[in-house]
Amino acid sequence: MARDINNRLDKLRLRRKGVDRLGRLNEASRKEILSKSAATEKWQTRAPTQAYTRYALGAMQEVGPEYTRISIETAERVGNQIAKSIDTLEFRIQGSVPLNIHIRGVSDVDLLALDTGFLVFHSSGPSASSYSPTARRSLGVLDDLRSSIEKILPAIFPAADVDTSGGKAIAISGGSLARPVDVVPSHWYDTIAYQQSRQLHERGVVILDRKVPKTIENFPFKHIKLIEDRCNSCLGGLRKAIRLCKNVKADAIEEGTKISFSSFDIAATMYHADQTALKIGYLYELRILAEVQRHLDYLYHNPEEAKKLHVPDGSRVIFDTKEKYEGMKALSHEINDLVKNVAKEQRPLLTFDLGVPWGVARDAIDSIEIPG
Repeated sequence: MARDINNRLDKLRLRRKGVDRLGRLNEASRKEILSKSAATEKWQTRAPTQAYTRYALGAMQEVGPEYTRISIETAERVGNQIAKSIDTLEFRIQGSVPLNIHIRGVSDVDLLALDTGFLVFHSSGPSASSYSPTARRSLGVLDDLRSSIEKILPAIFPAADVDTSGGKAIAISGGSLARPVDVVPSHWYDTIAYQQSRQLHERGVVILDRKVPKTIENFPFKHIKLIEDRCNSCLGGLRKAIRLCKNVKADAIEEGTKISFSSFDIAATMYHADQTALKIGYLYELRILAEVQRHLDYLYHNPEEAKKLHVPDGSRVIFDTKEKYEGMKALSHEINDLVKNVAKEQRPLLTFDLGVPWGVARDAIDSIEIPG
């Protein structure tokens, strides 16, 4: 599929400003988004004559903090309103927004609605004897909780759109809400590690997939902590690598390329990229692009090694289906194209028609400092 860098730059700008999702907002929020959309962001003034370079740099940057704040506050508001009707719930935000790897000014926020009247625990944990056994089961508890929330949301947000078609989350948007929110019925799972440490990141959650139906164990706070810790160790480079991949994926999909590779799995894959290279990206941001290309290209050409990689919390391998691996390969193609064009901008004498190796292309960009 043909790639138009000027179109991608425009899509990137609109996505970051939230203009691409005006239809999911109330009138007041739409006006607010549009009033801010004309403001120029810092990345838009960098590399003014080098469109591919400017796109790569912009795709790495975090969404403006004001957009993120509103997303979090909206999710908290939804939780507070639900809690007035169900007082046995507590709420936690999971996913890309709290991790600051979201790429949209208007992002769906994942809100865990945790039933504190029920939990499961690992029977081998040091505190197992302190828990009270129950005949209730997760599937029934979560199904009942979901039914209750589905009834409550239209009552407390009568002007909002409530979509109950999803298997794992109830989506609510519009009305008085400034941002879309996905409410995920869930309960706690006290692992062995959590029983030992009592640290939030060691505590699991159980969610419901009503379409099967079945329950699923997740470890969202461990994922957040591991990504945060590794990103901090490489001075922000990991988050930039993840955002870069997600933006390139979003634009490729809009142009008609199929990329079945979730945001979670993108983050998990970049977690295994070379930390030293990402750290160097603190000074030379294009080094991050070069490392993303190298890492994906390696996984592309070494499928057996790729299939050994686990998600950060260790709960499964990343490429547990052929579709995910093919999605990674499709993303790798997109990153290859971006690196090729950025390298041409930085070293105009390079010509890929003569088969310049990828290592040469990476070398052409990985020590370039772009004024910012």
